[in-house]
Amino acid sequence: MSCILHIETSTRVCSVAVSEDGANVFEKADFEGPSHAVLLGSFVDEALSFADSHAMPLDAVAVSCGPGSYTGLRIGVSMAKGICYGRNVKLLSIPTLELLCVPVLLYHDDLPEDALLVPMIDARRMEVYSAVYDRALRAVRPVGADIIDSQSYAEFLADHPVYFFGDGAAKCQDTIVHPNAHFLPDIQPLARNMFPLAEKKMALESYEDVAYFEPFYLKEFVASTPKKLL
Repeated sequence: MSCILHIETSTRVCSVAVSEDGANVFEKADFEGPSHAVLLGSFVDEALSFADSHAMPLDAVAVSCGPGSYTGLRIGVSMAKGICYGRNVKLLSIPTLELLCVPVLLYHDDLPEDALLVPMIDARRMEVYSAVYDRALRAVRPVGADIIDSQSYAEFLADHPVYFFGDGAAKCQDTIVHPNAHFLPDIQPLARNMFPLAEKKMALESYEDVAYFEPFYLKEFVASTPKKLL
């Protein structure tokens, strides 16, 4: 038996879920954000209260580890580490781009065998955080920060149907124009989709060091200076 609390705050969506042996027993999400600093604490309190009241001892906390929003990742990881310390449970980190692929693989079973998946997280302007995976979730190209132009992913589009999705994909649709380019709408990283990835890590005992774990930001945070008003 495994009971895992899942936390996802890498984008505008704030979501929390509890799984027992891979089954969804509690879920809370807000799609209006970003309001992670306001909502995450109450969502987690509700989730833990549910688990406690149903005699589900917590075994681990799984947190989406990035890349994504710098602030969102810090809030989510800080919350996860605090719970791990307080309850003396294990910490699991779930790569956000892999997480984005889960609903595509679960609910689009008509994908061609040679399809490639390109999850995209918006990184402002025409930049996205992305990677390229096959249908077995093997990395064909590692995570990177890409500035999108008409030749982006050309080497993959030449030989494969390529599926783009995530909150960074919509802005690329008019730039990446190719017969093999397909765009899937409304794919977001959600806590409930972390279950299979977290269960796999639990089985492998692939835990993080709670004291030293940090989110995968990919790029350093750069604070902007407000312009002076005339």
